[in-house]
Amino acid sequence: MTVDVRLRRGRSALGLSFFAQGVAFALLVTRIPAIQDRYGISDGLLPAFLAAVPVLAGVASVATEHLVKRVAPSTVLRWSQPLVLLALLGVGAGSRMWHVAVALGVFGLAVGALDASMNMLGVSLQRQYGRSIMLGFHAAYSLGGIVGASAAWAGAHWHLDLFLSYLPAVAVLVPLVLVGSRSYADAPSEEVREKGLGAGGGKLLLPLCLVMACAYIGDSTVANWSAKYLQDVLGSSEQLATVPYNVYMVTTLIGRAVGDLGVRRFGAPAVVRGGTVVAAGGFAVVAAAPGAWAGMLGFTMLGLGLCVIVPQTFAAAGRLFPGNSDTAIARLNIFNYVGFLIGSPLVGGIGDAWSYRGAMLVPMVLVLVTLFHARSFGPGPARYGVGHERRAGDRAVDVGRGGNEV
Repeated sequence: MTVDVRLRRGRSALGLSFFAQGVAFALLVTRIPAIQDRYGISDGLLPAFLAAVPVLAGVASVATEHLVKRVAPSTVLRWSQPLVLLALLGVGAGSRMWHVAVALGVFGLAVGALDASMNMLGVSLQRQYGRSIMLGFHAAYSLGGIVGASAAWAGAHWHLDLFLSYLPAVAVLVPLVLVGSRSYADAPSEEVREKGLGAGGGKLLLPLCLVMACAYIGDSTVANWSAKYLQDVLGSSEQLATVPYNVYMVTTLIGRAVGDLGVRRFGAPAVVRGGTVVAAGGFAVVAAAPGAWAGMLGFTMLGLGLCVIVPQTFAAAGRLFPGNSDTAIARLNIFNYVGFLIGSPLVGGIGDAWSYRGAMLVPMVLVLVTLFHARSFGPGPARYGVGHERRAGDRAVDVGRGGNEV
């Protein structure tokens, strides 16, 4: 299949968008202890601040579903991504609690619009390519997360002010994404899409929604609590506390790079079961860790385990509804925010009421729910590869992870 220049440029531009979002999200979550100290946010109030971002993102994501009926997804993405980056800079620029509340509010709203439009473009490009390319976008997100977490480590190492820590990334990325946005490739205007998932479609999708929510509870635990857990529970330095998220993103990148080989060889259900067991083991190691380095081993296991669950959940939805994968994926993506909404206050509340070690066992149990629904990922291999991608008349789309890792 010949891919025209417009699609190649669109793919590169969207990859840059995923990368930039990975950088921004990592810079935010790995400096949570520093943000808390700067604005005097108490441990009891912190979960509310962390929960506000996915709530507002969910609202904006729903609004974007209606907005793109009037304007192209590329237009929404073109303006929401710079706003995310500028809101991040605002988090580091304030001095009062209401300053950070406003900045995080704008960040959440912009992220919701960004995630929705970014993944709409990704799914559209994948359909136009006629083969799976979504995992490459999410690998770019992981790479951005590594860069962002490394920048956060450097900021903590040199005791930089939050504003100065965020400024270089924002100054570089805003112009890049604005230039790149000129090459976004929307779906062809003549493309016809089916509506609805059909009779019983909701019931078919429900197990995958549950798996998605549980996986994102685990992911949000790493994103929002790894730095604080390492520093407050395991006694690490602020500098070392930025490392677990970086390690998590590195192992996520590795898992996404080799995961398709496992799916081809063993099938999606087997890969998902294996990832679930590894992720649950990671939470157990984190909960029992005697020190910071053992804790980082647990976060390493979490990256290797969780990284295969979410992409395969989206892929399974695409296979279940080959005639309308967009609707299935859009509905499934809501549970991204459900997981983040539940995960942050759940772990924080249990940590305050009982212990943070005990709190780490809760996402472990929830992730294990995936074992009971592994059959929903389809019998046999997921059939990534040339034979599946080039089969004449096959419109089923294998889709990777949908975005944020707000």
